Order: sequence, then structure tokens, then C-alpha cells
Amino acid sequence: MPHHHHSGRNLAIAFFLNLAFTILEAIGGLWTNSVAILSDALHDLGDSLALGMAWYLDRKSKAGPSGQYTFGYRRFSLLGALLNSLVLIGGSVFIICEAVGRILEPQSPNAQGMVLFAIIGVAANGYAAWMLSKGKSLNERVVSWHLVEDVLGWVAVLIVAIVLLFRDIPYLDPALSILITLYILYNVVKRLRETLHLFLQGVPEGIQAGEVCRRILAVPHVRSLHHTHVWSLEGEHHVFTSHVRLHDIQTFSQVVEVKTQIKAILKEYPFSHYTIETELEEESCELE
Repeated sequence: MPHHHHSGRNLAIAFFLNLAFTILEAIGGLWTNSVAILSDALHDLGDSLALGMAWYLDRKSKAGPSGQYTFGYRRFSLLGALLNSLVLIGGSVFIICEAVGRILEPQSPNAQGMVLFAIIGVAANGYAAWMLSKGKSLNERVVSWHLVEDVLGWVAVLIVAIVLLFRDIPYLDPALSILITLYILYNVVKRLRETLHLFLQGVPEGIQAGEVCRRILAVPHVRSLHHTHVWSLEGEHHVFTSHVRLHDIQTFSQVVEVKTQIKAILKEYPFSHYTIETELEEESCELE
């Protein structure tokens, strides 16, 4: 089964798993008197909303073209990746602020309860992160960082809880939370830069527009290119368009041969859509 049939299912499972665990986590935070767990429950609530939005946008992105969206809805998936990155950055800033408050005013939670919920947290979020880590879409990769953040956070909670069983070091939990959150924030910012690049229709990674143009210019009877654009719908499906100026054309079969050679070149690249407009020497183009 193609991958695009799996991405929506993975996001749906991750959404319902994360939402159910958020409710359980809030109950556990009250039971253990752990501000860290309650804070993480609030953060997970934001993750659940982001996952639900990602699931909806992923389904919408697979709809066919319409009169309003002639390329279809694939860029909705890219919009989901952008919004989820912003949500994750906001959540990370919130966690850092909470952690600083815990350092300034230390509290001693129920260490035994923290161990129990940390194990459940690692298992639940780890499973969801593992599913989405195999995804190819940018949306899935961004969402997976939400879950990776939760997994690492629960590993920190587990370590701290074990330490707290033997030593009273209340500031250890927020200190580790800050380090982990800064690491996640660094990766999300990198991913946000990639998302913004594609959102602003930059040339997708792995494609050298200059190289493609040079190969087309080497085709016999091709004099020049203009109005050439390379961009991506959502990080997976790329688009190439160009106007090709021809010269020394004597017969229509020569035009067909030029187009055939250009298409053969473009098929070597991951373009899901390409448009070539050929122009003869006698023609004028307002876009040139």
C-alpha cells in the first residue's frame, strides 16, 4: 500500500493516543502533586490539538484538485507543518518558564507516582513517535518532534523520580527539563526554517535548478530559458515550469523531438508535475 494511505492513519492513532494520555496525565499530576506532570499535561493538550489539526490537514491534502485549488490540497499539509512548528515553539517556551519557576521555588512531588506515570508516558509517546518517525511527509516529521519531546521529557521525569526516591534534589527535574526542551527547540527551529522555505516556494532540497537548466540548454535547438520556476507543493511533490526558446526549427517533428528530450531530462528528477512551453524565434513572449 502506498505511503500516503498510511500517513493519515498514523496521525489519527497518534492523536487519539495522545489525547487519552493527556487526560490520564492530568489525573496523575493531581494524584502525585507534581507540578511538572501537570505542566506536561497542559503541554500535551496543545500537542493533542496540533495532532488533530495535522490529521485534518493531512486528510484534506489528499483530496483531488478543485475549481478553487487546481493543484489539489497538498499544500494544506505544509500549512499544518508550519502551524505545528509554531505550536511546539510556544509549548517549549512555556515549559522553560515553568522549569525556571520550579528552580526558584522547589517542590517535592510523589516520587513513586512519578515513576509509574513516567513509564506509561515513555511507552505511550514512544509508540506514537515511532510510528510517525517512519513517515515521509514534512507534516509527519514535524508532528513526530512533538512526540519525541514528550518521550525525552518522560525519560527525564523517570530518571529524576528514581533519584528522588533516594535523594531530595527538587531542582533536578526542572534543570533536566530545560536542557531537553532547548535541544528540541533547536531541532524545531531548523525544521521551521525548512518549512518556511517551502511555504515561500523556495527550491526544494536535493534539486539544483541551475543544473536542470544547463542540461535543458544542452538539448539541440534550445537557445534559452525564461520564466523558469522550481518549487514544491509540500516537500514531497515538486513542480517545474519553464518557457523554452527554440532556434533553427524547420519542421514540427523537431519541436516534438526537443520536447521529448526535455521531458526525458525532467523525469530523472522527483518532479510530480512539469510544464514546458516552447517558443519559436518568430514568437514574442511578454514574460521574457
